[in-house]
Amino acid sequence: MQTKLTRRSLLGSATMFAGLSALDGHTAGVETIPGFDQTRTNFDPSRKWQPFSDRKVRVGLVGYGLCKFSAQFDFQNHPNVEVVAVSDLFPDRCAALAKAVGCSKMYPSLEEMVKDDKIEAIFVATDAPSHARHCIEVLNHGKHVATAVPAFRGDIEDAERLLECVRKNKGLVYAMFETSVFHDDLYAMEKLYAANVFGHIVYAEGEYCHPHVLGTPPLDSYKDWRKNGAPMWYPTHATAYYVGVTHDSFVEVTCLGTPLFDKSQRKPNAIGNIFNSEVGLFRTREGGLCRIIICGSQGEYLEAGRIRGEYAGYDGHNGRVDGFVGDATGRQRLKDALAKGLQLKKPALPPGVRPGGHGGSHGYLCDDFIDAILRGRKPAVDVIDALNMTVPGYYAHLSAVRDGETMKIPQYSL
Repeated sequence: MQTKLTRRSLLGSATMFAGLSALDGHTAGVETIPGFDQTRTNFDPSRKWQPFSDRKVRVGLVGYGLCKFSAQFDFQNHPNVEVVAVSDLFPDRCAALAKAVGCSKMYPSLEEMVKDDKIEAIFVATDAPSHARHCIEVLNHGKHVATAVPAFRGDIEDAERLLECVRKNKGLVYAMFETSVFHDDLYAMEKLYAANVFGHIVYAEGEYCHPHVLGTPPLDSYKDWRKNGAPMWYPTHATAYYVGVTHDSFVEVTCLGTPLFDKSQRKPNAIGNIFNSEVGLFRTREGGLCRIIICGSQGEYLEAGRIRGEYAGYDGHNGRVDGFVGDATGRQRLKDALAKGLQLKKPALPPGVRPGGHGGSHGYLCDDFIDAILRGRKPAVDVIDALNMTVPGYYAHLSAVRDGETMKIPQYSL
């Protein structure tokens, strides 16, 4: 049964971080952000891209802030895309985006762009607290939409609003661009799970570790949205290592947070949060466990995960060539699946489309979205997967605030 979601359930008296209508941070040039430099990927060049249609989807791109995401996914180079318009609240950034993607038509806001009847689909790379609202705006104007992660941030009621909008606008594609799903290892895990090589997943792990030097300011963002949240509010790079593999869900969580050890430096942010790292233990719907880490302390930058099943497991960070380990049953299941044509490597991308950063995932997310539109199919991360990756983080933080109290997680369906 669907759980009633309310804003008040987060922190009681703490001020909720309101959804913003503006775009991501107006920021000067910065050094390469971790993740964008991870472009290595191991696809199968023999699986050449096969055009499905010669139609060009007319796309609008919104948002050119700190990450410059709108130009990062190679929409401008896809053979089935015509970038017809771009938008950013700041004129200088809007002009820079237009130049980067070779487009001359510019709009001062998403709210103006959605009125353009020529546009069929929009990629939303605005500030995270506005993702859900902006996607709803796009869908309600009869256009397909893809969004940067997370599906929403801060206002838990956005989850229900987004789901209801997708339900209402059947026939339109909603996709969340979670980069982990096109990491080489997760891509292989998903195929192995679908082929029943693992059996049930007994235990899984997902890790998003973004080291931050003590005393330095956080990454810039529009109206400081990155400062005014909690670690588990940005969980999808980690939760994807279960949800993106199984397309299943978490049903409950207990989570603890770590504040600064110097108590004099523990200053609550706008939502009352003092944690800079949070670790959650989740129960999965199939009965297993999953540990999720969102960590800002020093160490290796990670968007990683691993799974252990009844017959086999997979860990792309274990030093093995392929990450697969299994008992006799697991190895036989793998052999049988491969004999039936199971493919564990990504296919080649369309000519001119680059894999890009975050494990060579950017180009694949773009191609998946466009292909989903052309074929009328689900994208790699549809609204249910998007919510199942994002919502658990909200309840994990609520658990941490309540010193590890077990929290039930709502279950979603279309």
